[in-house]
Amino acid sequence: MRPALIFDLDGTLIDSVPAIHSVSNAVLVERGYAALSVEEVRGYVGKGAPHLVRCLLQSAGQDPDGPLFEDIYIELVKRYETEVAGNTLYPGVRAALETLKAEGYKMAVTTNKPLAPALAAIAHVGLEDMFDLVLGGDSLPTRKPDPEMVHEAQRRLGAEKAVYLGDSEVDAETAQNANLPFVLYTEGYRKTPVHDMPHTVSFNDYKMLHGIIEKFSCP
Repeated sequence: MRPALIFDLDGTLIDSVPAIHSVSNAVLVERGYAALSVEEVRGYVGKGAPHLVRCLLQSAGQDPDGPLFEDIYIELVKRYETEVAGNTLYPGVRAALETLKAEGYKMAVTTNKPLAPALAAIAHVGLEDMFDLVLGGDSLPTRKPDPEMVHEAQRRLGAEKAVYLGDSEVDAETAQNANLPFVLYTEGYRKTPVHDMPHTVSFNDYKMLHGIIEKFSCP
């Protein structure tokens, strides 16, 4: 029996930090605030757009939950949908997904990025034909590491078994909360050493993925 494969997006399938950095700085600079470094913005990625906006406001010396929040959130999400040039695939992703899809694996993306920008990024990198389902950070009332997004994906895919694949501490916690095996891509946005992160198996090259996934499938 093949498990459903449920992927995180940013830091797992695509390097989105350049795009997020560009959009974040555009929003800040237009309002007269200082631009941030790539590394600063990288540290804000992974917990959804509301978290990102709060971090940007805090960096600008503003109340993260104050009156500017809604305007900046709307502007950020609007730009996310069109300013997609900075999103790039990690090496080997397309080929790995094509192989898995050809073998009949059902695949989904669950991301804390809002759904419309997530779909735009997926289309930009040419993966729109790879997934049976995409759920974004605004698709459900909760976001990862709450497990409901992963559970909902598994339900919609009609899968008895599932494997969760991600790159970060949030993803590791999500997998634990969902009681699913966790496959850790080590080249993404994690801050914790690999050996200190709970995971079932890790990989650093998408050429390894097919062999890893086969081990979760019953003969």
